[in-house]
Amino acid sequence: MTNPGKAVFLSYASQDAEAAQNLCNALRAAGIEVWFDQSELRGGDAWDHKIRREIRDCALFIPIVSHHTQERLEGYFRREWKLAIDRTLDMAEQKPFLVPVVVDGTRDQEAFVPDAFRAVQWTRLPAGETPPAFVEHVQRLLSAELSPFNSASGGTSAIREPISSTRRSTPVLLAIVAVVVCGALAYFMADRSWLSKHTPAEKPVAAAAPASTPAMPTIPERSVAVLPFVDMSEKRDQEYLSDGLSEELIDKLTNAADLKVIARTSSFQFKGKNEDIRTIGQRLGVANLLEGSVRKSGNALRITVQLAACRT
Repeated sequence: MTNPGKAVFLSYASQDAEAAQNLCNALRAAGIEVWFDQSELRGGDAWDHKIRREIRDCALFIPIVSHHTQERLEGYFRREWKLAIDRTLDMAEQKPFLVPVVVDGTRDQEAFVPDAFRAVQWTRLPAGETPPAFVEHVQRLLSAELSPFNSASGGTSAIREPISSTRRSTPVLLAIVAVVVCGALAYFMADRSWLSKHTPAEKPVAAAAPASTPAMPTIPERSVAVLPFVDMSEKRDQEYLSDGLSEELIDKLTNAADLKVIARTSSFQFKGKNEDIRTIGQRLGVANLLEGSVRKSGNALRITVQLAACRT
């Protein structure tokens, strides 16, 4: 590595090596320095010392999250995650550093990851396949061009707001968060549109359906349902805010052109239920679900948002 101060560090479980390699190749093809242990470590290296040094000096830290990291409650990658978080303690909150990437359908609310990972927006790159939009975003972060989001495509975003401030009322806060999330959603939709155009179509199965079987309705790609946000506060006393945010988002999104948005009465039937996202998507007739949570901690309010595709 020629310039660790401008480099990206990839942290992953060994089972995700192929996905990590795909991501590494895409970044390097764009001229981005990447620390990838399979190519960087050499015989005789003091590997633990070298990894610690690279995490200390890198510009961005990309932890790869998957069902493999879920299954491994112990592993060296978790030490890497802790080292990266320790480094953030000396950073300003505005400095981008953590860029979590999910390479499968693991949901952020269920992931066994440090809380610091949830404070930034996640990127979903199935099997590590990396679109140009994500590569360009990493380039912007490396060039110190601060972005309102800390990832490029479908994932989570965290918006922190002091709850003790009297400058903003709850309705204004809801409106501000809704506008920010709607802007991110438009970005995600555009990115997924790119992915769908570059993903090989599956060959149709040559089987005739019975004449009496009705044709399944086509689900538009640009369709979304906003599920009721979950109140994850310790006292569970922010339900009015979580419900209000969901309703505000539905209202804002209905104004978006060419976007099918499910009404509140339909999406709120899943409040408090833990059903599979594909099942919910099929029942509501949408290709995407927008879900999230509200958490009050001390004098801070954290709102986490995730856009999930209902089909692959």
